[in-house]
Amino acid sequence: MFIDIHTHAYRITPPMYQFCTPEQLLKRYETMKVDLAVILPIVSPEIYFPQAVEDVLEMCDKWPDRFVPYCNIDPRSMYNSPFSPLDRIMEHYKSLGCRGIGEIMPSYSMMDLKMQNLFACAEKVGLPVVCDGTGQMKGDFGVYDDPGLPQLEYTLLAFPKLKIFGHGSIFWGEIAKLETVGERTVFFTPYGRQVAHFPKTPVEEEGAVPKLMRRYPNLLGDLSDPCAYNAIARDDHYGPRFLSEFADRLYFGTDMCFEGMTVELDSLLLSWREQGKISESTFRKIAYENAEKLLGL
Repeated sequence: MFIDIHTHAYRITPPMYQFCTPEQLLKRYETMKVDLAVILPIVSPEIYFPQAVEDVLEMCDKWPDRFVPYCNIDPRSMYNSPFSPLDRIMEHYKSLGCRGIGEIMPSYSMMDLKMQNLFACAEKVGLPVVCDGTGQMKGDFGVYDDPGLPQLEYTLLAFPKLKIFGHGSIFWGEIAKLETVGERTVFFTPYGRQVAHFPKTPVEEEGAVPKLMRRYPNLLGDLSDPCAYNAIARDDHYGPRFLSEFADRLYFGTDMCFEGMTVELDSLLLSWREQGKISESTFRKIAYENAEKLLGL
């Protein structure tokens, strides 16, 4: 059994980039043994055509035993101000069953006052947040942070009751000490071509991620997308140790963006459990138990 903490779907197939329909997601989940999934709406135009939270609510209402909704709110909403009452929007969607906020992806620095307002409102309402990140301020999508993730640390300090999911390339690229900054991000050229360097070498020295997770209990790990898989799988000695140490705060996910997308994390977790590299307890927590607690299932 798996619970997917991070996936995407469009009720009607959109143009150009083919995100899954809910029916296509459910077909993939049959082979992956995923029983439940959290659908995160996309609302920031930096990445794609904005999606209504109501579309996600409609999908989850149609398949209530298979899908759980998150809401998503662009920090520019409601007056494009660092004082916008975003908590009122969050309370509304929370009352409709949304269990979190994300995936937050505007091209802002994490310490931008509009972003900090969003985090403050989320902490007030009591909803966890998940951001995607970037290492460039233009020509990409996602929330910017510097090497070493100092802006994430400041945010964790500022909002100790806010559960923040680490996700994406700039987060998981720092599971180990960076040799170069190119190891931390998927880079977009001016014409949209993705360039990435995912390190395949063993973890010789820990990076910012495990250090921040030890220091801040409100930091959680979203293991969806290939960046997280590479971070864990690159070292079959350190990877299981990392999963075991932080088993209470790591969550299985797919970040399914199109029907034929390759997902390897489920097979890796099953294999490491069979080999005894992770315990049955660690496997269960990451695969579904942590998500059950977070979502109040």
